[in-house]
Amino acid sequence: MAGQTASERKDLSTLLGGHLRENGMLMALVAIVAFFTIVLQLRDQPVNFLQPQIITNVFLQNGHIIVLALGMLLVIVAGHIDLSVGSVAAFTGAIAAWLTVQQGQPYYVVIPLTLIVGGIIGAMQGYWIAFWRIPSFIVTLAGMMVFRGATMWMLGGQNIGPFPREFQAMSNGFIPDLLGIGRPHGLTLLVIAVAIIAVFFFGLRGRAREQQFNVVQEPMAFFVGRNVLIALALAFVGYQLASFRGLPNVLVVVTLLTVLYAFLTENTSVGRRIYAVGGNEKAAKLSGIKTDRLVFFCFVNMGVLAALAGMMVTARLNSATPKAGTGFELVAIASVFIGGASMTGGSGKIMGVVIGALFMGVMNMGMSIMSIGIDYQQMIIGLVLLAAVIFDVYSKNK
Repeated sequence: MAGQTASERKDLSTLLGGHLRENGMLMALVAIVAFFTIVLQLRDQPVNFLQPQIITNVFLQNGHIIVLALGMLLVIVAGHIDLSVGSVAAFTGAIAAWLTVQQGQPYYVVIPLTLIVGGIIGAMQGYWIAFWRIPSFIVTLAGMMVFRGATMWMLGGQNIGPFPREFQAMSNGFIPDLLGIGRPHGLTLLVIAVAIIAVFFFGLRGRAREQQFNVVQEPMAFFVGRNVLIALALAFVGYQLASFRGLPNVLVVVTLLTVLYAFLTENTSVGRRIYAVGGNEKAAKLSGIKTDRLVFFCFVNMGVLAALAGMMVTARLNSATPKAGTGFELVAIASVFIGGASMTGGSGKIMGVVIGALFMGVMNMGMSIMSIGIDYQQMIIGLVLLAAVIFDVYSKNK
C-alpha cells in the first residue's frame, strides 16, 4: 500500500509545473514587489517600499477593489458580467452621505440601510438578467449610466461631507490594541500568530484528507516549504503592520469576506452549483439546478458588495463625490481575470481574485511613488495586465 502511494506521487518536474500553473500570479505579485523594492532603493533619495506605512496604505487604498472583485468573481463564474458596480458604489455612497450628513442618522443605521439599497439595486438588475434572459452586458451597461446620473442628481454636482469619526473608521480606522502592549501592536502580532497556526492546521488537515482517500499528493518537503514561505510572508507583513498602527479595519473586513466567500465557493452546494451554471448552464438546468435563482443571487450579492465598497470609498475620502467609483468596474473585472478566472465562466478562485487585486494595487502604489505620470501609468498597467494574463494562460495550458 505504501509502495502504491509512493508510486502515485508527482515527480519533481510535474510538481514544479503544477505549482507554476497554480501560483503563477502569486509569483508575479512577489516579483513586482521585489522590482519596486530594488528600483526605489537605487534612486537618489531611496524609498523603502516595504516600510509599514506603504504596506498599510496598499490595504487602505485597495480594500474596496477586493470587495468588488469578490462579488464580481461569482458573477463571472456564473457566465455573466456587471458593468454597473462603479456607478452603484457611487450612488450608494451618496445615499450614505445623505443619510449621515444631511439627515443626521447614526452609522449603525446608515450602514445596514445602504447595504439594503445595494441589494435592491442588484435584485432589480438580476431580475431582468435571470428571469427575462436579457444579456447582463446590456442590463448592467444601462445600470452604469442610470446610477451615474442618479448620483449626480442626488449630490447636485457637489460633494457631501465630512462624516463623523465612527463612519470614517470604516476605512481609516485601526483595531485598538486590547492587550495594551504598545508598539509593536500586541493584538496584531497575536492575530498573525493565529493565522500562521491556521495555515499549518488547515494544510495538514487537507493533506490528511488526501492521504485518507489515497489521492496524489506532493512530497512532505514541498508541503513544508510552501507553508513555511506563506508563514514567513504573513509574519513579515504582520510585523510591519504592528510596527505602525496595527490592523486596519479595512483589512479585517476584507479578510473576513475572503474567508466567507472561500467557504461559500469551495464547501457549499450553492458555490458548487454556481460553478456548474457557468461551466454548462444547459447541463446544470437538466440536472435540476435552479439556474435562474443562482444568477439572481449572484447579482443581489454583487449589489450588496458594491454598496459596501461605496461606503468604504466614501469613508476614506470623507466625502461623497459625483465622480466616485469611476472605472471601478474595469479594475474589479481585471482583478478577476488576472486572478485566473475564465472569461467563459465556470472557473476561478477567491484567493486568485485577492492576489489579482493586490497586484494592481502594488502596481499603482509603486508607480505613484516613482512619480510616473498618470498617462504613462495607464499604458504600463495595460501592458503589464496583458502580459500577466498571457503568462497565466500559458502556464495553465502548458
